[in-house]
Amino acid sequence: MTAKIEKSEKEWRDQPTPEQYHVLPEKGTEPAFAGAYWDEHRDGVYRCAACGAELFRSDTKFESGTGWPSFWDPATSDAVELHHDFSHFMHRIEVTCASCGSHLGHVFEDGPQPTGQRYCINSCSLRLDGPES
Repeated sequence: MTAKIEKSEKEWRDQPTPEQYHVLPEKGTEPAFAGAYWDEHRDGVYRCAACGAELFRSDTKFESGTGWPSFWDPATSDAVELHHDFSHFMHRIEVTCASCGSHLGHVFEDGPQPTGQRYCINSCSLRLDGPES
């Protein structure tokens, strides 16, 4: 089980960028094709930008054409949590970091096999750690 990390309002506001504050605790979305990782091809581990927890791995990343980094599976079964999201007059499944609760993006059922899932994640909610990072 993943240990929960609590952050104060000040700790959230101290995120490196205003965009990260808008996305991570406020559940915002960065513009398509604008984030650092939508066209990233380096090997490595994608970690939560807020707490450093391992979320996704480059070997599950794929080109979705959506303008956001997309993965067909989390790094581990307990790395992320899924929640019903009824904002914007639609039903989606929100993806959050299991460790700190940060908003990451949404998951859709139109991804490639073997899972058929597309975890559509905001670049600013991630930090890539790898051999070339």
